[in-house]
Amino acid sequence: MTERLKLPVPGGVDKVLLHSCCAPCSGEVIEAMQASGLAITVYFYNPNIHPREEYELRKEENIRFAEKMGIPFVDADYDTDNWFARVRGLEWEPERGKRCTECFDMRFERTALYGHENGFNLFTSCLGISRWKNMDQINGCGHRAARRYEGMQYWDYNWRKGGGANRMIEISKREEFYQQEYCGCIYSLRDTNKHRREQGRENIALGENFYKNDPARSA
Repeated sequence: MTERLKLPVPGGVDKVLLHSCCAPCSGEVIEAMQASGLAITVYFYNPNIHPREEYELRKEENIRFAEKMGIPFVDADYDTDNWFARVRGLEWEPERGKRCTECFDMRFERTALYGHENGFNLFTSCLGISRWKNMDQINGCGHRAARRYEGMQYWDYNWRKGGGANRMIEISKREEFYQQEYCGCIYSLRDTNKHRREQGRENIALGENFYKNDPARSA
């Protein structure tokens, strides 16, 4: 295996709070940071995920991997009422639009608050590793949340680069993570299913698809 390059951590800190949305997106980020000797705490705050069964499955997969890697896992509140209030009036915004900005703002504000109250000076997120996300939008929300607290910084590292996006898939297959097929919120599920139906495909089957290793490739 090729030795990983040491990550350029802002300020040379060795302790990072990682906002995680799911196991597939966080797997590569966690392994990259551990390879650089960083002490990581996973912060799971995603009140956008709908329905509750989907939320619990994504969370449990994240817990499973964090425990395997020996990383502390913080299970934050599933305050969906506050999330729906935050995005009220933006129900028909497109993916990557204003609703997503409000969603990222809410999740990062809570992450930054936890970091501020628990001795962290740096936080980051695995959200940007997904090619479906707007990295500038995510980073803008992260920096905005960090500015709420003196001494707090958001690490806007591009986790996709250097093969990170490909390793994300490889790790997901190796660990056989649950493979979610939409961003997470009720509106994303609605729009994704509409697109699938227009293509003659079935609606998303919640909780059924998992990444699997390819035996031929592994051999």
